[in-house]
Amino acid sequence: MRKQRPEGGGRSRRRFLRATGVAGAAGLAGCLRGWSPAGATGDDAGEESPTVAVLSAGSLQHALERGLEPAVDVPVRIESHGSATVARLIDEGQRDPDIVTVADTALFERPLSPPWYSVFTSNAVVLAYNPDTAGGRRVAGASPERWYEPLVEREVRLGRTDPDQDPLGYRTLFALELASRYYDDAPDLRERIPRREQIYPETGLLSRFETGSIDAAFAYRNMAVERDYEYVALPDEIDLGDPGYDDGWYSTVSYELPSGQVVRGGPIEYASTIRRMSDAARSVFAVHTTGSYLAESGFVGSDRFPRYEGAVPDEVRRATDGSNGSRSNRPPTERAPGDAVSEITVLI
Repeated sequence: MRKQRPEGGGRSRRRFLRATGVAGAAGLAGCLRGWSPAGATGDDAGEESPTVAVLSAGSLQHALERGLEPAVDVPVRIESHGSATVARLIDEGQRDPDIVTVADTALFERPLSPPWYSVFTSNAVVLAYNPDTAGGRRVAGASPERWYEPLVEREVRLGRTDPDQDPLGYRTLFALELASRYYDDAPDLRERIPRREQIYPETGLLSRFETGSIDAAFAYRNMAVERDYEYVALPDEIDLGDPGYDDGWYSTVSYELPSGQVVRGGPIEYASTIRRMSDAARSVFAVHTTGSYLAESGFVGSDRFPRYEGAVPDEVRRATDGSNGSRSNRPPTERAPGDAVSEITVLI
């Protein structure tokens, strides 16, 4: 089934930013990294902790380091995991964050089941490649409708993430299955392409280009844009980035997690919630879910975001409605009058 021709050629951060009219986020200071164990809420359990712990999807790591940290008025420390691991760490009591963010709202249906959450941005699956390697050049030289052939013929050292650990892993399998249906005579790509030795952690996937371990990788578009890597833009019918293809198309593919939970294909949506309410948590949450750093990092925004599900507290709505990403436009050293300084720990 071919519904439209895919976009041809490689893309990079420069081309993406020119197309969207978004300036880069260069020059922003990186943030400290760290984590807080379960139940760590400060020296005095009877007082509000000055530290807000946020556990979040690994594909947000670069954006939070370069964009969120300089946009808030507090120090930020960062750790990252695949979203399925994030959900498992909380469900098993290994982490007890104030804020949690995942790359698939299905993980908020089970196992986390928060009373409310904000859906705040989207993404798309792409095939990133290194044009300086033989395998990468094979990807770049393939016909726009035959990008998968070098992968099937095993002429490319391919990287992907573990579908049992994060949504990018199972979305890669979804994209391959949809591609098999989309192109007229493509083989069963979900069966032919994946091999176990291709799997790497999400947070270090594209760094394998620098080490020479891989020539190409299935990644989120923001991951390629942030690092200025070339990528093949897949058709909307394949990249899981267009809500218009949800019912009857994206939703026809699925994957069973080790827990037995079956996740189905759908448009990529990131969601976040505050688990322990505080002024500091609301402040960080507002910039995290509405800041312009998301567009600068290649994430996709639209009039649909932010969208709330469940019984969202009024004070959260007020905080995010009043933010509108404006704080992200302040220079990192500038503070608004009366801004309080607290320590924020972000676990990604």
